[in-house]
Amino acid sequence: MKSASILSRKNSILIELQQVRQNTLDLLAEIDRSLFSTQAHPDFSPIGWHFGHIAFTEAYWILEHLANISPSFKKYHRLFAADGLPKKERENLPDILTIQKYLNVIRIKVLKYLESAPIDKQERLWRWLIQHESQHCETITFLWQLHQQRQNQTSLVNFNHLSSSSSPDNSTFEDMVIVEAGEFILGSDAIEAQDNERPAHKIHLDTYWIDRFPVTCKQYRQFMAMGGYQKVEYWSSAGWQWLQQNPVSQPLYWVDSQDWDDHPVYGISYYEAEAYAKFAHKRLPTEAEWEKSALGASLKCNHSRLVGHTTPVNAYSDTSKHGCQDMLGNVWEWTSSWFYGYPDFANYPYPGYSKVYFDGEHKVLKGGSFATGSLRTSFRNWYHPHVRQILAGFRCVKD
Repeated sequence: MKSASILSRKNSILIELQQVRQNTLDLLAEIDRSLFSTQAHPDFSPIGWHFGHIAFTEAYWILEHLANISPSFKKYHRLFAADGLPKKERENLPDILTIQKYLNVIRIKVLKYLESAPIDKQERLWRWLIQHESQHCETITFLWQLHQQRQNQTSLVNFNHLSSSSSPDNSTFEDMVIVEAGEFILGSDAIEAQDNERPAHKIHLDTYWIDRFPVTCKQYRQFMAMGGYQKVEYWSSAGWQWLQQNPVSQPLYWVDSQDWDDHPVYGISYYEAEAYAKFAHKRLPTEAEWEKSALGASLKCNHSRLVGHTTPVNAYSDTSKHGCQDMLGNVWEWTSSWFYGYPDFANYPYPGYSKVYFDGEHKVLKGGSFATGSLRTSFRNWYHPHVRQILAGFRCVKD
């Protein structure tokens, strides 16, 4: 019985490794060679670096750490390690074919080791590795979108396909659902859960109302039209200071077309989401409120670049236990919570993965985007509140 279970888990890991690698290779085939080694934004590494980092991380944790195999491609250690070169010095990269070979050589060795790996003792690290590659594929996706936007090209969105995914009705998407007071389990102890999702623990929340859908472009356009970016009363002091230093008047990925009315707004900072919430006489949810509202949400949603862009917020009929829709995939959702470890937090697989970001400077995001591969309601993302390059939107709550 035990051997059958181990074989099943190995097969599951093999399938997921192959699926995420196909996504990686598809992205590699799409990238413009002239932009492969160029930073799209000072806060992020060049696109090409992420492909090399995927191979390096796989070699380090599986081949060196688990299999005790001597390091492969030692010359790449400083270049592709997360704690190696500063981001601005990562532009001197091997060409695409060389990195493709690097990915392939490492993967062949990894799959060979998987055949004999004691998966009952190692499964958590293999699951972590799969998610690591998936997360970097998402980073590559929005960096590619930034490059294309800079060149005034159509982003990853295929406008010719909009009519097939547009909303079938004229809903306003302004209704809210009630979540009654009570206890629930925050976080997860599942084998695939990251260290910052653990341990699962019981907490109590008071009654609150939450938007059934993420805020749409149509709703956000009202905020813009009513002078949302010009009126200080909608902004926190930190948000207003950010706005004065970064005088923007619309989301980063804004498309001025009513064809997008029913899609979730995205490409906004936490400060912009916070300002809209005040404009709407609401507030942003805590991560616990968001997660409780999402209980029962399924993976029938827009994720893993299956569509390649956002879809209308009601494109999928699945609802959470409390009646919310579109909580997984499509766009990440800002919460008001700062990113900290849960009680009895234990770092994994190394201290710098999560713990270094428990600094009171990163906000939690929940739910995943159209480019996110690994989805679950307990999953936590984190970014500085000023960041707007990521695929993030939001929904609001009321007490």
